[in-house]
Amino acid sequence: MIIHSEKGALVAAREGKAVSKASRDGFVRIRRFTTEDASSLFEAVHESVKQLCRWMVWCNPEYSLEESKSFVWNSERDWDRGERYSFVIEDSRDGSLVGSVGLSSIVLPHRFANLGYWVRTSRTGEGFARAGVLLAARFAFEKLGLERLELIVPVSNEASRRVAERAGAHCEGLLRKRLVLRGKLHDAALYSLLPEDL
Repeated sequence: MIIHSEKGALVAAREGKAVSKASRDGFVRIRRFTTEDASSLFEAVHESVKQLCRWMVWCNPEYSLEESKSFVWNSERDWDRGERYSFVIEDSRDGSLVGSVGLSSIVLPHRFANLGYWVRTSRTGEGFARAGVLLAARFAFEKLGLERLELIVPVSNEASRRVAERAGAHCEGLLRKRLVLRGKLHDAALYSLLPEDL
C-alpha cells in the first residue's frame, strides 16, 4: 500500500498499480515498511538520535541496526494482524526514507487510535511531517473506518505541536503528568483529528 501526496491530493496504490489519479507535483508519500527498509531506518534514526531520544520512548543513544530490523519485522506482523500501522514517510523524488508515521492503540469499538510521527533531523521544516500526518489520517478514516485520531505531544515539544496544528488537529487540553520520557514525567497536549478536520 502506497499513499501519495500531490498538492493535497492522494493516490492509493496496491501492488504498484494506482487506483486513482492526482495532480503532478507531489513529493511526499507513505507506504508500509519492508525488510529492505531496515538499513535506511537505522541511518535516519542514527542521524537524529539526539533529537529523537528527547521525545520517543523507543529511541536510545545506542540504537542499533538490530533494533531497526526488529521494528520492521514487528511492523509487518502488526500490520497483518491489524494491531498497528507503521508507515515510511518517503520523498518520492528520490525514494529516500525521511521519517515515519503510525497508527497505534487502535480501539475499533470506539473508532479511534493514536497517531505518532517523526522526521529525520536533516529533513525537518520541509513539510514531510504534516503531509505524513494527513496521509496517515486519510488511511485511518477511509480504510479503517476510524472517526478520531489522538496526537499526544509533550507540551515542550514545540515542533511536533506545530505539525499537529498545521495538519488541522485541535488542541483539546493539557494532560498532566501524561508521559514518562527518560524517567521524567511530562505534561502533554492532547490533539484530536477528525475526518471533517481534513
